[in-house]
Amino acid sequence: MPLIGFHASHEQVDPVSLLKAVQAAEKAGFEAAMCSDHFSPWSERQGQSGFAWSWLGAALQATSLTIGVVNAPGQRYHPAIIAQAAATLGLMFPGRFWVALGSGEASNEHITGESWPPKAVRNARLGECVKVMRALFAGETVCHDGLVRVDRARLWTLPDEPPKLIGAAVSVETAGWVGQWADGLITVNQSREHLRRMIDAFRGGGETKRLYLQVHLSYARDESAALEIAHDQWRSNMFAPPVCWDLELPAHFDEASRFVRKEDMREAVLISSEPARFVDWLGELAELGFDGLYLHHVGAEQQEFIETFGERVLPQLARS
Repeated sequence: MPLIGFHASHEQVDPVSLLKAVQAAEKAGFEAAMCSDHFSPWSERQGQSGFAWSWLGAALQATSLTIGVVNAPGQRYHPAIIAQAAATLGLMFPGRFWVALGSGEASNEHITGESWPPKAVRNARLGECVKVMRALFAGETVCHDGLVRVDRARLWTLPDEPPKLIGAAVSVETAGWVGQWADGLITVNQSREHLRRMIDAFRGGGETKRLYLQVHLSYARDESAALEIAHDQWRSNMFAPPVCWDLELPAHFDEASRFVRKEDMREAVLISSEPARFVDWLGELAELGFDGLYLHHVGAEQQEFIETFGERVLPQLARS
């Protein structure tokens, strides 16, 4: 059975409450954690967006969990800054921190005032960022003049082993591309057939690389309440690329999602009031070969989800 992790959603929960939630998740039996890294939420109803890198140091200190973050270097973040931040956390918490790198979304990157490039350009920019970061982790002095520019950058504080650079992808094509450079793959729950194709494409780059899955779910004691939570908090996240890549403001996502029906939510979110149903769903996903499943309860309130899964889901998965 893969490790079961807790996803900390900065867009939905303030950082103080999120720190308490990740501590509670560890106590309940979650084995790892990951978090988002956004400048703004997907919806005005979500209403939060704390700075992930401040929170990460606190969360790693407050728990013994391995924790990762999904990040997009190249526009909002210079790759040398992300390399420095990752190296420092890697030194302070050896073997407990990883970074998943993606090409980003306009909702976060537009704040720089720079133009939002096409996907092919964003991928090329990410590829340059990866090379810069790996060179910095190796102790090199880096100069680079391309889609990103670096002038004589060197990291003076380095861990014994650099943090793993995981590739974030949602398409088969992107999974194949990140397999060429990433130490692992992370994606989100989609159809099992699509996930199989992604895994096959990625593993062309190496059978030993790690596979992680972020699983969006909604749990409540009442089925209608679970569906309502998903619709209220996550209907702005129902859009496939390029829509989700290119919209800029929470108000844009809210307008685009006005006609998303409650029943549509089951296409992207596992929704149930029955813990046993989640045991079955997660067991089916585990059979695909993922090394870690990171569970994201899409509601703003996390405690009931953490306690219920700690008591009635995680033990069942451990025995399977």
